[in-house]
Amino acid sequence: MSHAGSANVRADDTTALLLRALAFAAEKHRNQRRKDAERSPYINHPINLARVLCVEGGVVDPVVLCAALLHDTIEDTDTGYEELCTQFGEGIAGVVSEVTDDKSLDKSERKRLQIEHARTLSPRAKLVKLADKICNLRDIVSSPPAGWSATRKQEYRDWAKRVVDGLRGVHPQLEAIFDSTARNAGED
Repeated sequence: MSHAGSANVRADDTTALLLRALAFAAEKHRNQRRKDAERSPYINHPINLARVLCVEGGVVDPVVLCAALLHDTIEDTDTGYEELCTQFGEGIAGVVSEVTDDKSLDKSERKRLQIEHARTLSPRAKLVKLADKICNLRDIVSSPPAGWSATRKQEYRDWAKRVVDGLRGVHPQLEAIFDSTARNAGED
């Protein structure tokens, strides 16, 4: 008798780690909504990042996939770097920290710093940042934030392209996906 479908089958360490990161992110983002007209659950965003990385980009590095799931926890919740270190280790927490904006700065400065720092990110952080820009741009095309004009969408696309230009060379396949998405985003 096969136990493949049985509850007695133990998940491997990577699967267990990914599920812990997903549960942690879901708990931290539980009351947050995206800015789209439907106000979709925020957790859909980090899940989409992990899916883009794994399914579309073939990325299987558990540090990258967990960091994708957790990428907004420091920036947008009450989670601290130390908590992520305790829960997931310094490797994952470090990648999340690299892609975290300093919310004490005004928005224009945060955007400027993303462009400036893109080239200096670790390869793992570059992958997370690239997936984030792909997902955000897709969302702007398919379900833009309520009230965003064509001009504002174009400004976001242009800024995202400048960030991604600093990430180039980390994953040509995902970069091509971003480029295609950016072209589609320009067809308003």
